[in-house]
Amino acid sequence: MAEVGISQDEFKCSVCLDLLKDPVTTPCGHSYCKNCITVRWDQEGVYSCPQCRQTFSPRPALAENTMLAGVVEKLKKRKLPADCYAGAGDVECDACTGRKHKAVKSCLECQNSYCQNHLEVHESFFKRKRHNLTEATGRLQEMICQTHDKLIEIFCRTDQKFICVLCTMDEHKNHDTVSTAAERTEKQNQLKERQRSFQQRIQQREKDLHQLREAVESHKSSAQTAVEDSERIFTELIRSIERSCSEATQQIRDQKKTAVSRAEERLERLEQEINDLRRRDAELEQLSHTQDHIHFLQDHTHEYLHLDRMVLYPDDSLCTLYHAGL
Repeated sequence: MAEVGISQDEFKCSVCLDLLKDPVTTPCGHSYCKNCITVRWDQEGVYSCPQCRQTFSPRPALAENTMLAGVVEKLKKRKLPADCYAGAGDVECDACTGRKHKAVKSCLECQNSYCQNHLEVHESFFKRKRHNLTEATGRLQEMICQTHDKLIEIFCRTDQKFICVLCTMDEHKNHDTVSTAAERTEKQNQLKERQRSFQQRIQQREKDLHQLREAVESHKSSAQTAVEDSERIFTELIRSIERSCSEATQQIRDQKKTAVSRAEERLERLEQEINDLRRRDAELEQLSHTQDHIHFLQDHTHEYLHLDRMVLYPDDSLCTLYHAGL
């Protein structure tokens, strides 16, 4: 006969929420993993069905359900979508066997994490008393009291520790305790105050940063303006010095040209005077050898009158002869 409408959820243990392993059936007709129901009865000391709560006395013998075992083996061979499997960083489903699926929720009561399929089975078993579920987390052990194996729901302000209800009756008796939700609310308010303080400091620092940047830009602009003004002033000063130097050089050259021209004129006149004197000296020398007394006296008188009209003048440390009346 063909297999029609078989679902894995119909063959899962309500204790471990996984496919039945070595399935056994209680007298009330419900089936469980042999190990799950055996361990549960050993721990509780009460022989009851986890689903219908029917109690058995004495402890019933559990026989393997071979028909269910065969069906379960067939279900295990079915392939599941690859994207349902847990990967790196994912929380694994505690109820899955073999390759684990990704957990979508964690139960703080059962201390297990469940994939979507096992979560639906878990919810169907606890419809009357819903368990406390949270987002899938790998830190479930941190939410359970290590002393009493109970859910941590209380915060002890005296010892600054998370505790369970039983801790308040024992080690933390008469301590200042509040619910974790109440402590979270207070700490959340404190966190908001700190955030507000940080935001104010950030705004102030951003304002300071903006002002500092403006000051830096202002200094840069002022320095650039000072450099440009300095370059302009020194450029004008250099041009003025060059212009004054050029004018002074030209003036010196003009004065030199004028002085040289005058000196050359005077040199020429001096040379002319010297030549005239030499010529007169030669004439006097010749006259001194004249034998004719009358001729000597006449020429002597003429030369004397001519020499009397010549004057010697000093000029610029040079001795220049000028004719009288010039």
